[in-house]
Amino acid sequence: MIGTRPAGQHTVRQHNAALVLGAIADGPGTSRAGLSATTGLTKATVSSVVDRLIAADLVAEGEPERRVGPGRRGTVVSLSPTGPHGLGIEIGVDYLASCLVDLTGTVRAEEVRYADNRTPRVFQRVSAFLRKAREQAEVLGVPVGGVGIAVPGVVESAGGLVRLAPNLGWRDVDLADRLGETFTVANEANFAALAELWHGTALPDFVHVSGEIGIGAGIVLDRALFEGVRGAGGEIGHLPVAPDGPPCSCGANGCLERMAGQEEILRLAGAETVDDLISALESGDDAAGAAVTTAAGHLGIGLSTVVNLMDVPAVVLGGTYARLEPWLREPLLAELERRVPSTAWSPVRVVRSALGTGAAVRGAAGSVIRGILADPEHYLTTHWPSGQDARAR
Repeated sequence: MIGTRPAGQHTVRQHNAALVLGAIADGPGTSRAGLSATTGLTKATVSSVVDRLIAADLVAEGEPERRVGPGRRGTVVSLSPTGPHGLGIEIGVDYLASCLVDLTGTVRAEEVRYADNRTPRVFQRVSAFLRKAREQAEVLGVPVGGVGIAVPGVVESAGGLVRLAPNLGWRDVDLADRLGETFTVANEANFAALAELWHGTALPDFVHVSGEIGIGAGIVLDRALFEGVRGAGGEIGHLPVAPDGPPCSCGANGCLERMAGQEEILRLAGAETVDDLISALESGDDAAGAAVTTAAGHLGIGLSTVVNLMDVPAVVLGGTYARLEPWLREPLLAELERRVPSTAWSPVRVVRSALGTGAAVRGAAGSVIRGILADPEHYLTTHWPSGQDARAR
């Protein structure tokens, strides 16, 4: 075939390492012989790869495998709980959140700090918060394998440039340049949707919508995130649901987040905080109930557009909407049934996020882990000096 070249040694090693580590992640407690059978690689190749992964603390050996019959029992290998951890940071409008997860996706540490981030000092605040999270990893005695940052805005997927985050007042912000290091940067709704896919409801196709001060949506189709051509897909918060409505921070009028975001719901309910709102709802307060019902109507208009266009069968309510799900659910379903013709034979499911307000930062941390599992050779070659093999540790 024109334009093809034989795979080099590095390419083969990269493929084998990813294949073996992926098999270990999918089937923890498997021996080298079992990995050979699963991957189709020779026992010698598997053993060589596993030795390198163990030396890099990506994999740990355990007890002899449990099986019946004659023959020598192999030693099981699993993902190392002390190996590289993914560090996630979420920059919200009124809070910062961090999350540290191990190779299995288990949360090892997390923190939320509330503050108004609509200030030029936000980058100093994020830098200090990031430094504290790294110190927490040092206390736990684990290395940080990378950092993912979730932001409430339009992010170019190719370079991580934050093109627009209207609720933060950002335009063309390069976080790597501002903070002095390289990160995986993505829209917070996309990270939240990925976390829900990996650790939540296990639905293969859904739109995850989260309502904070802004409204974001992450769309998952066939277990893969739909980002659009330039990474700007899922900006549901700026769908026009009331074209003659009040101005939005993006410059348009009547956007969904302006009509059904957290601040508007609190204003209509006469509540100071979400906790106050929920207390009022639980006590049957009419103003609180009317505020949520009004928001559900606008949310149904926006979501019906997504469902009709993308044929998504399920809606996952995240963020503040997850907390309000008991009161949002019925009026939202009614609006969807009214506006989505296919509900006559295929009703749209509305479910509450299993991860709630912690989904985005969990997804940011998880993206680091998924990257390591997908390409462990890259981690090996970037975390040791050039030419130095992990076995030399």
